Amino acid sequence: MAQIGNLVDRERFCCSICLDLLTDPVTIPCGHNYCMNCIQRHWDGEDERRVYSCPQCRQVFVLRPVLRKNTMLADLVADLKKTGRQDAPAAPCHAGPEDVACDVCTGNKLKASRSCLQCLISYCENHLQPHLDLPAFKKHRLVEPSKNLQETICSIHNEVMKMFCRTDQKSICILCSVDEHKGHDTVPAATERTEKQKDLEVSQRNIQKTVQDREKEVKLLQQEEEVINRSADKAVENSEMIFTEMISLMEKRRSDVKQQVRSQQKTELSRVRELRKKLEQEITELKRRDADLQRLSLTEDHNQFLQNYPSLSGLSTSTHSPINETKNLRYFEDVTAAVREVRDTLQDVLRETWTNISKTVTDVDALLSQPEPKTRAEFLKYSCNITLDPNTAHGCVLLSKENRKATFIFKVQGYPSHPDRFTDLWQVLSNENLFGRCYWEVEWKGRGVSVAVSHKSINRSGDSEECRFGHNDKSWALRCKTDSYDFWYNKVRIHVSSPKSSRVGVYLDHRAGILSFYSVSKTMTLLHRVHTTFTEPLHAGLGFNSLLFWDDPEAKFCKLK
Repeated sequence: MAQIGNLVDRERFCCSICLDLLTDPVTIPCGHNYCMNCIQRHWDGEDERRVYSCPQCRQVFVLRPVLRKNTMLADLVADLKKTGRQDAPAAPCHAGPEDVACDVCTGNKLKASRSCLQCLISYCENHLQPHLDLPAFKKHRLVEPSKNLQETICSIHNEVMKMFCRTDQKSICILCSVDEHKGHDTVPAATERTEKQKDLEVSQRNIQKTVQDREKEVKLLQQEEEVINRSADKAVENSEMIFTEMISLMEKRRSDVKQQVRSQQKTELSRVRELRKKLEQEITELKRRDADLQRLSLTEDHNQFLQNYPSLSGLSTSTHSPINETKNLRYFEDVTAAVREVRDTLQDVLRETWTNISKTVTDVDALLSQPEPKTRAEFLKYSCNITLDPNTAHGCVLLSKENRKATFIFKVQGYPSHPDRFTDLWQVLSNENLFGRCYWEVEWKGRGVSVAVSHKSINRSGDSEECRFGHNDKSWALRCKTDSYDFWYNKVRIHVSSPKSSRVGVYLDHRAGILSFYSVSKTMTLLHRVHTTFTEPLHAGLGFNSLLFWDDPEAKFCKLK
C-alpha cells in the first residue's frame, strides 16, 4: 500500500510535459500545474499564432498568461524529495530477446537481476528477495545474470564444476578430480581464477600501456599535422611573395622598355620631322627659282634677258641630300627580338628550375617522415661536438677549461661585460649553431639542473620569464630533479615520470621540427618529444634553477664516439 501511495504522490506532483517532478512549479489560469521552463517553452512555440493553450485541457488563452511561482506547491515537492518519495519503484521490466529471463516466473517472465551459482537459477527482483533475506541462502553465490548456468554443471556427474584441471586446461567437478582426472594437476577453480586474474591484470596493464603509447603517437601525429599545415602555409605565403616580386620586377622591366621605346620614338620622330621640314622649305625655294628661270627663258627682249641672266644663273643648287646623313636603321625591330630572347631565356630557366621546385615539394614527405633513430648507436651517427660560450655564462656559472662543463658556485667569477651574457639567471649557451640532425648527451648531478635548447635571440638581461629557459616561446627545457623530470615550454610545465638517470640525450631534427629528450642508461627511454617549426638557428643550453645548492650542481657535454 505504501508503494501505491508513493506512486500516487509522485504522479500528482509530476509535470505532464517533462513527466518529472515539478521544478519551479506554476499554476496557469485553468488550474493545471507545470514546470515554469516547460510551459514557457510550450508557449514560445505558439507565439506566432498568438493563441496560448493548456497542454492538458486545451483551454485557450488569447493573452499569454503571466506566470508566478506556486510557492506552496514548490514546498510540497521539496518535502517529497526530502522524504525520498520520488524514488518510487520502477515498473516491472519484462525480459526481452537478449535478456536473461527469471526461471521462477510463470507466464510473462520478468528480466532476471541475478543468477545463483549454487541453485543454478536466475531470479528477478521479486523472486531474488529470499536469497537476500533468509540465512539459508547467505552462502549462495550471486552473479550477474547468465544464460550459461548449465555449462557450470559436469555432464558426467551432474555436479557443479568447482575444480580446474591444469593438465587438461578445463573445468571439472570434485568427482572428476578423483576419477577421470586422477593424478592430474588439479586446483580449486577459485585458485586458478586468482592465478589467471594476475595474468589478466598483467595483460590489461600491457594493453593500457599500449593504449597510452598509441595515444601519445596519435598526439604526435596531430602535432605533425599542425607542423605540416603551418609549414605548407608558410611555403605558399613565401612563394606567393617571391612570385609577386618576380611579377613586379617583370612589370617594371616591361614599363622600362615601353618608356625607352617611346622616348626613342619621340627623338627619332623629331629628327625626321626636322629633316622633312628642311626638305619642304628647299623644295619651295627651288620651285620659286625654277619659275623665275622659266620666266627669264620666255623673255623676248634680248637686252632684258641679258640684264637679268647674271643674277639668276649665278644661283647654284646643292646636289647633296640631307637624307644621306641618316643611317639605314631597322628602328625597333631589334627591340622585339631582344625581348623575345629574354622571354625564351626565362622560359628555359623556369623549365629547368621548375623540375627542382617540384622535386623539392614532393621530397617534403620523405624529409618529414625520416624515422627518428631507435638505438643509441643510431643516435650517435648524428653526434656533434658542443662547447659552451663564455660570453653568455652568468657570473656564478663556472666553466671548465675546455668549456664543456658548467658548475654553479656562489662566488662571482668577474667575467667581462658582454651583451650576450645572462645577467641575472644562472644559465649559459653553446658556441655552436645547431642545424640539420644533431644529437648530444649531458651528464648532470645535483638538483635543479636544466638541459635546454634555445633560440639565439632569447633575452639575456634581467630575471624575467623572457630570459628563463622554458618560460617563453624561444626555448625548451628539461628540468632534472632527484626522482623525476619536468619539461617546460612557454611557462607550461609537463611532469615526466621516469627512472632517474644521470645522463640525458637530446636529439634535434631542425628541418623536420623535432626535438626529443631521452633518459640514457643501458637503454634509452623517451622523456618528451616536441613537434614544431624552428624559425631560426638553435643553441644548446645549461641552467641551474634550485636554491638548494649544497650538492654542487653541475652539467657537462659528453664526448661521444
